[in-house]
Amino acid sequence: MKPILNFDDLTARLATAHGRKRVVVAHPADSHTEYVVERALKEGIADFILVCVEECKPEFEALRAAYADRVEVVIEPTIDDAARRAVAVVREGGADVLMKGSMNTDNLLHAVLNKERGILEPGRVLSHVTVTQIPAYGKLVVFSDAAVVPRPTLDQFDAILGYAVDVSRRIGVERPGVALVNFTEKVNEKFPHTLYYEELKRRAAEGRYGDICIGGPMDVKTALDAESGRIKGIASPVVGNADVLIFPNIESGNVFYKTITLFAGAETAGMLCGTTVPVVVASRADSCESKFYSLAIACVD
Repeated sequence: MKPILNFDDLTARLATAHGRKRVVVAHPADSHTEYVVERALKEGIADFILVCVEECKPEFEALRAAYADRVEVVIEPTIDDAARRAVAVVREGGADVLMKGSMNTDNLLHAVLNKERGILEPGRVLSHVTVTQIPAYGKLVVFSDAAVVPRPTLDQFDAILGYAVDVSRRIGVERPGVALVNFTEKVNEKFPHTLYYEELKRRAAEGRYGDICIGGPMDVKTALDAESGRIKGIASPVVGNADVLIFPNIESGNVFYKTITLFAGAETAGMLCGTTVPVVVASRADSCESKFYSLAIACVD
C-alpha cells in the first residue's frame, strides 16, 4: 500500500475503501460531534449508531432523516446509561469503532474498563496513540503516550511500541522507523526508561515487533531533523526520518502534543488502543478537524 502522507490522503483513501465502518457514538449532543458525523456520512467513511440521552438534538434528527439507512438512534435515560449501551453495542459486535460524544471521558472509560462488561481484554494495556501532520515534516508521525500511561513500565512500553507501530503500518509504512525519545543520547540508570529502551531494542532485533528500524535514546529534534543527527554524529537510519516517536512519560508526550498544535500548526488525530475496537476520545479543546481525523484514523484497516 502506498503510504498515507497527510490527512487529505487518509480521507481520500477511506472514501474509496470497500465497506464502511460502523461507529457507535456515546451521547452526541454538541456541534463538534455533529460536524464529525455529518462529514463522515457525506464522505462515505462510516455509518453510525447514535446513543442519545433523552431526545436527540434537532440536528441529529435531521441527519437520521437524511441518511435513514446509515444512521440508527438509540435513546437512554442518562449519560452513564448511554456509555454502557455504546460499549454493549461493541461487545455484541454491532460496531467497529467507539466514539465519545459530549460526555466526560471518565464517564465513557468507566464503561470501557468495566471488568465484567467492558472492552479492555484481560492482560492488555490501555494506551493512547496520536497521529500528527506537522507542516514542516513531509509525512505523518505517530507518537505515544500523551494521555493515558503516566510513567510506563517495561511491559507498558512493550505494548505502547506495538500499538504505535501497528498504527504506522495502517497508514502504509512498511518498515516504521521508531525513535525512543530522551533528552540525551546516553543510557543512564538515573533514567530507568533508557534502560527499558535497551531492552526494547533487543526485543526488536529478535523480531518481536515485525520489520521495524529502531533507534535511541535520542531527542525529538534528532529524530525529525537529519542535520541535527549529522552534527551529533548519530548514524541511525531513524535520524531525521522517524515515523514513530515513543515518549518516556506522559508529561513529555503531552507537552509535545500541545506545542506542535499551538506553535507549529499541526493537525492531530488520536485514539485509545488495547481495547477490542479503537476508541476515539478527543479532547474538548481539539478542533472539529482533529476530531474528524481521529475518527478517520480509527476507521483505517
